[in-house]
Amino acid sequence: MERKLILASHGNFASGILSSLELICGKNDKITTIDTYMTADYNLSEEIKVLMDVNKENELIVVTDIFGGSINNEFLNYIHTPNFYLVAGMNLPLLIELMTQLEFVDSIPEMIKKALGNSTPTIQFCNETIQNETEEEEF
Repeated sequence: MERKLILASHGNFASGILSSLELICGKNDKITTIDTYMTADYNLSEEIKVLMDVNKENELIVVTDIFGGSINNEFLNYIHTPNFYLVAGMNLPLLIELMTQLEFVDSIPEMIKKALGNSTPTIQFCNETIQNETEEEEF
């Protein structure tokens, strides 16, 4: 059983963030992207069904762009599938941690929880952060 990481987004976000991820961490053939709604006749349900069928013997971590969005909601249909893990809120710090830990952890759920905890503080309103740091230094 292989561990695979699927990045799924509206438009080209998934392939774009994979480009950044590969620039930082190198190429990894265990990562696949799904860029959705790029053609008028695009069928999200069918693409995900094929992806899930192809990966039924793998441990699969899917990271989507938006919780509650159509892509995330379609993957929610598979939430009770064994060895399937769904994460919403794709961002580069999260993906770096998932990619670098993918092959080395015993527990995927624990790895995901840790990666979420470590990546959340990287989301900052910089104006406020810098202002608070400046005020603390002046005090």
